[in-house]
Amino acid sequence: MFELSVLFQLVVSLSVFFVWTLRYDNVVKEFNEFGYSDTLRNFVGAFKISSSVLLIVGIWYNDLILIGSISMAFFMFSAQISHIRQKNPFSKLLPSLIFLLMSLYISLFNYGLI
Repeated sequence: MFELSVLFQLVVSLSVFFVWTLRYDNVVKEFNEFGYSDTLRNFVGAFKISSSVLLIVGIWYNDLILIGSISMAFFMFSAQISHIRQKNPFSKLLPSLIFLLMSLYISLFNYGLI
């Protein structure tokens, strides 16, 4: 179970970091489609990258995992709401849904609930 949590920490954090750095043009396009401001996009990006860093550092400093995983789960849940409001196909909802579930698993495991 511990190894699965660490694996999820790595997958979520590295994927989010990849999307918000190397695929930033897609993020800009999506936020424009949602009608969100550049300020909100920059805020979300900064906090998602910060949450990613907390998940990585949390591998060695467990106290940081809950902050990183709960905040990441919040942003992934918000992404779900945005995609649903936009009436996007399920294929566009799937990545954030998977990361939401992974983030919740990380939180629950490290809180001792599973």
